[in-house]
Amino acid sequence: PGVEGRVALVTGASRGIGLVTAQLLLEKGARVMGVARSESDLVSSGLPHFVAADLSTVEGCQRAVEETLQTFGGTIDILVCNHGLGSAHERPLHEQSSDVFFDSMKVNLEGPFHLTRLVMPHMVAQTYGRMVYTSSTAALEAEPGAVGYNTSKAALCGLMRSVCLDGGIYNITANAVLPGWVRTEMADTSARAEAQQRHTSSDVIWKERAALYAAKRVVTPHEVAHTILFLSSDESSGVSGESIRVSLGCPL
Repeated sequence: PGVEGRVALVTGASRGIGLVTAQLLLEKGARVMGVARSESDLVSSGLPHFVAADLSTVEGCQRAVEETLQTFGGTIDILVCNHGLGSAHERPLHEQSSDVFFDSMKVNLEGPFHLTRLVMPHMVAQTYGRMVYTSSTAALEAEPGAVGYNTSKAALCGLMRSVCLDGGIYNITANAVLPGWVRTEMADTSARAEAQQRHTSSDVIWKERAALYAAKRVVTPHEVAHTILFLSSDESSGVSGESIRVSLGCPL
C-alpha cells in the first residue's frame, strides 16, 4: 500500500518542493534517489541517496536513471519530474533573446521527456509505474513576460497526457501537479526581479501574490508534496491524465 518499498527518482530534490517531496516519500517507506544540478546542495539536503546531473542534457538524464537503477537493483517505480527553470520576470517576447526561450524548453520539457523515455521501458516491463510532473498554473493562465516558462509548462501537460495514453495498458499512470505561487528559492528570485523592475520590495510582491488567493496566502511546499505523494501511491491507480491544480482556487 502507499509507496512503501517503491523506488522513486525525484528531480529538483535539493530544495523547495522537490526536497520536501523526497523527504515525504522516504518517511512513507519509499527508496528515493534525489537528483539536482548542484552536488553541494544535495549533500546539504541530507538525502541518503543522490546524484548530481544536468537534466537539460540527454547525458545528464541518462546518468540520473542509470545511477538509480544501479543503486536499487534495476527498478524504478515512481518518477517525479519536479526540476524546472523559473521565470525571473522576463522581457516581452519581442524584446527577448531566443536563448531564454530555448533554455526553458530544455530544462522544463526536454529533460522530463528524456527521463520519461529512459524510465518507461522499465515500468512497461514490470507493468507498474507512477509518473508525476510538476507543471504550474502558468500552463493555464500565462504569466506576463514569461513566454518560455508559460510554453514549457503547458507543453509538459501535453507530454503527461501522451504518457497516460501510451502507458495505461501497462498499469502506468501519469499526472501533473500545477502549483500556484509557492514561496521557494526559485519563486523568491522572480519576486526580487519583479520588485527591482517596479522599484518596490519583494515583500510587497509576495503580499500581492497572496492576495490572489481565497485564503489570502500562498501555497506551501508541503501542500504540493502531499499531492505528489498521493499521485505516486498505489491508491492513485484510478487517476491518470489529470492536471491537478494546487493553487488554493486561483485561477477560478
